[in-house]
Amino acid sequence: MIEEFGHPPAVPDGPLAPQMQFALRVAFVDSVVLSTWDENQSLALAEIASSGDPRLVWIISDLMRFVPSRQLGADLTSAASALLGKEFDTANSWGVVTDHLLAWDIPAPPDYLKFKRTIFTGLVPGWDRIFAEGDIDWRLVSWGGVLIDDRPYDTTDNGCNCIPAADNPEVSSAEDATWLQDDDIVFGISINGEHRAYPRRIMEVREMVNDTLGGRDLGIPYCTLCGAAQAYFTDRMPIGVERPILRTSGLLSRSNKVMYDLNTFSVFDTFLGHAVTGPLAEKDLQLKQATVVTTDWGTWKKEHPDTTVLLERYALGRDPDFRNGRDANGPIFPVGDVDPRLPVHEDVIGVVTASGTPVAFQRSAALVALKRGDEIVVENVHLELDAGGIRAVGAEGADLGSHQAFWFAWSQFHPETELWPQ
Repeated sequence: MIEEFGHPPAVPDGPLAPQMQFALRVAFVDSVVLSTWDENQSLALAEIASSGDPRLVWIISDLMRFVPSRQLGADLTSAASALLGKEFDTANSWGVVTDHLLAWDIPAPPDYLKFKRTIFTGLVPGWDRIFAEGDIDWRLVSWGGVLIDDRPYDTTDNGCNCIPAADNPEVSSAEDATWLQDDDIVFGISINGEHRAYPRRIMEVREMVNDTLGGRDLGIPYCTLCGAAQAYFTDRMPIGVERPILRTSGLLSRSNKVMYDLNTFSVFDTFLGHAVTGPLAEKDLQLKQATVVTTDWGTWKKEHPDTTVLLERYALGRDPDFRNGRDANGPIFPVGDVDPRLPVHEDVIGVVTASGTPVAFQRSAALVALKRGDEIVVENVHLELDAGGIRAVGAEGADLGSHQAFWFAWSQFHPETELWPQ
């Protein structure tokens, strides 16, 4: 971390002086509420920049994400430079500044959520119920550049200026899915003997599916930025909890999509499936995962000839491949320091053992080992081939809820992860 980002600045603790609280209100509340930036805001920003308190850069960073004015962006960058003791180029300064804040783990200032909520809800509609107290580190949350999907359930075909989830999608047989090429990537899910393929082409556009398979309700988020498709059971909830309807909030946490429940506006840690705000967090709701196998369509349909697959129309006429385009050179959103044991975009198969230990298996090495007949076992976890992909099962073949992801994502949300091979 020090090699890449340098030494962090000294950080004070304790409350903010009344004069500094006033400067923050003028610069970051009044400017948003009044949609203006004049001499009063400039003077307030100058006072903030001279405070010597790096914690305040978190609020500066939040406003930087939305600022269209080149001059204001430069002024905010200059203030961040003064507080962090490091010069930042104005090109993509928001990302670079935020990377330093994350890598150095700079604490949030007092009343941080209040300021962040004002900025985010004042500039983008629909987030009023999202920004709430809870078991969430709001420092890590940023805007992904899209609006919230708050359309009612089962209105898949309704347009929106958002990433539109698909609810109860129609499917066809493998034989009728002539639009798919054998080498197209699909995410395969098997529940109670039923198999379904979710083409990456569709999931790149939808990023969220609420479906039923094998008699079980599922919420299936796909984070293009993390290379991770996951499947969560959304039935058999505790008494008094309605089936969560998962939606994309338009927010990110360390480059992972932030999902929420449409019924309660409870926010989830998408990667871990744990409710972190709202009524579902109060019930400490933890969603259980089913395995998602990442493979190609030809191999999946050959091994599971009775599979169903989503209809082509859900791709909305698009065929993006973000992995080989937009994200080819690494994460495009701030993630801070990254575990150096593997390249950031190395594919891993992630699973949590019976003892609670997260383990990442380097996919390329695991495929070679399994194809030559080697056994791969860690604690109760056994890896096995499935339709060209890999799944983790228990000693008796029980599904352990594994999925594929980029290394940077798995290692950030499971910082104590073990890595195979060592």
